[in-house]
Amino acid sequence: MADHQEASLTLPSEPGSVPVARRYVADLLSEWGLPVEAETAETVRLVVSELTTNAVLHTFGHSPTFTVDVTLDRHERLRIGVTDSHPRWPKRLPAAVQQDNGRGMVIIRWLAAECGGRMSVTPTPDGGKTVWITLPWTAAA
Repeated sequence: MADHQEASLTLPSEPGSVPVARRYVADLLSEWGLPVEAETAETVRLVVSELTTNAVLHTFGHSPTFTVDVTLDRHERLRIGVTDSHPRWPKRLPAAVQQDNGRGMVIIRWLAAECGGRMSVTPTPDGGKTVWITLPWTAAA
């Protein structure tokens, strides 16, 4: 593995971009050595689907695009971030709220933790945010 690998893809904030982003990340990680059939590969595909779906659905048209950043660093950490320009940060809904959606962030946080990683949110200079998952590459590979 090289000391540092990174890639980025910007897509329009529309539903058809979700499978494009998922396929992009899966193909990229396969190129970097993550077996397609690895359990972590499926986890990453699910996380990317959730994060990009959130970027499409919850920015209410205020973010015309979203960007997926993927980094594998020399400390063997895989970082995947989805950035949009909407200022509203994701919120965890109370367990008592009866809705068919709104649990994506709980799922993402749980999936990341299950693989020994974590989820975080950071602000962007333009007032948006990036939702990151960080996983140990050794768990992935």
